[in-house]
Amino acid sequence: MVEVEIDKDSGFCFGVVNAIESAERELSDTHTLYCLGDIVHNGLEVERLERKGLQTIDHAAFATLKGAKVLLRAHGEPPSTYALAQQNQITIVDATCPVVLRLQRKIHKCYQESRAEGTQLVIYGKQGHAEVNGLVGQTEGTAIVIEKLADLDRLDFHRAICLFSQTTKSLDGFKAIVEAIQQRMAEGVSFNYFDTICRQVANRLPSIKRFAAEHDWVYFVAGRKSSNGKVLFEECRKANPHAVFISAVEEINEPLPTGIRRVGVCGATSTPKWLMEDVAARIRDLNN
Repeated sequence: MVEVEIDKDSGFCFGVVNAIESAERELSDTHTLYCLGDIVHNGLEVERLERKGLQTIDHAAFATLKGAKVLLRAHGEPPSTYALAQQNQITIVDATCPVVLRLQRKIHKCYQESRAEGTQLVIYGKQGHAEVNGLVGQTEGTAIVIEKLADLDRLDFHRAICLFSQTTKSLDGFKAIVEAIQQRMAEGVSFNYFDTICRQVANRLPSIKRFAAEHDWVYFVAGRKSSNGKVLFEECRKANPHAVFISAVEEINEPLPTGIRRVGVCGATSTPKWLMEDVAARIRDLNN
């Protein structure tokens, strides 16, 4: 008999829940609702909402709209998106995560107060990620995005630095960046840093490691586009070599190896609960 457990801490974070609820609420009252980019980095959830009438568009398509209604997802957008919406009489349904919104405001304030002094505003994050694009937009495109320690060579350590982080980065990674900058700063030059990582996301790292270690086998469920999914799966794999990454129920097509008794199902902040429940049901069907 195989015992299957779904990780109670896995699944949508608050920001994603808010965005999806906003979309469903609007779709109950309107025939056409556009979403600027995938509402969540999970193809199956996107398809579910598209069946309800949500239309996913990119920035090029957004620029051609007139008088439409457009949802902005949890990742947030740069000021230029709001300006274009106003110019084209587009109604914005703003589902930007409150944590991201606070960070945008903090970066904008820092930029306004320090740009005259030549302070380098640095963001620890993934280049090209939707949230990071929105953050860089608060600085009129001048912020320097750092993904890894090697990128620090792009900074001038004889000029002041102000460091922020994408909300979904790891605490350990941010700490390493801070320590490396501190070691390289010229004497007497200002270095300020702000830990702007979302704790709801960050706390999932130790939580998911514990969960993975408690089971004989783990199915980690996430969309292939999910940055958070990649990070969390790596932690799963470190804790349990029998961790398997899947995006859909159909990827499970054979029984588990002999001797497996306890199976865990977990996922990213972009993984819907209904999908993890479907995966658990599939495991039970194939093994009991």
